[in-house]
Amino acid sequence: MDLQHAPEQDVVRAMELMVTHAEFPCLGAKSVFRRGSVVHAVLDDMDAPDTPQVLLERLTRFADDIDGEDGFHSFIATFRRPEHDDEAAFEASLFALLQRLHDADAETWALGVEADPNDPHFAFSAGGTAYFIVGLHPAASRVARRAPLATLVFNPHDQFEQLRADGRFDGMRATIRRRDEHLQGSVNPMVADHGESSEALQYSGREHDLDWEPPLEVHPTPSLHEEDRR
Repeated sequence: MDLQHAPEQDVVRAMELMVTHAEFPCLGAKSVFRRGSVVHAVLDDMDAPDTPQVLLERLTRFADDIDGEDGFHSFIATFRRPEHDDEAAFEASLFALLQRLHDADAETWALGVEADPNDPHFAFSAGGTAYFIVGLHPAASRVARRAPLATLVFNPHDQFEQLRADGRFDGMRATIRRRDEHLQGSVNPMVADHGESSEALQYSGREHDLDWEPPLEVHPTPSLHEEDRR
């Protein structure tokens, strides 16, 4: 099926079939589809000038809608274009979009995470909410990242902290990594825990050395949690 020109519901269904496949490793992703706690936006062009503003508005609405709700939630943005021939091309589009998304964002950086993309405690902030981002695309080297169209999954950071508080995070993480290794036949070299290295190294799914610097420039805006430290 030509998903670039398919109806939106067909694009959404294709992503759902990918995630709910028995061998797909991410239990959190399976959970949001099973519980119906995913918001999926299908947008025309990842590189289009108006995409950042549309995405920011949708993310802000998503964060408002799930505020105070329990359980796992994800916002998924799938893009019909462009077609990326390799991981480097997808990564360039991903960080260019994140840069423009940040440039359009008037909110201060999210509480509890760092704004420096090289900091081990970094997380991307949009509309004042921190997200861990998972990039998926057809040319991905990791099977679990190989989606039918370029896709970004925005997972709110707070829900990972809630899993830790509930004592469920370590077990889920170990199971996901084991399932991913079984699917791929090898350990994902880019997997790291929050606080070990910048999570931005994991966003695109492309393998990097630890000294790689994410191409993202965060504007120096006041951070409330930095003020609290003084």
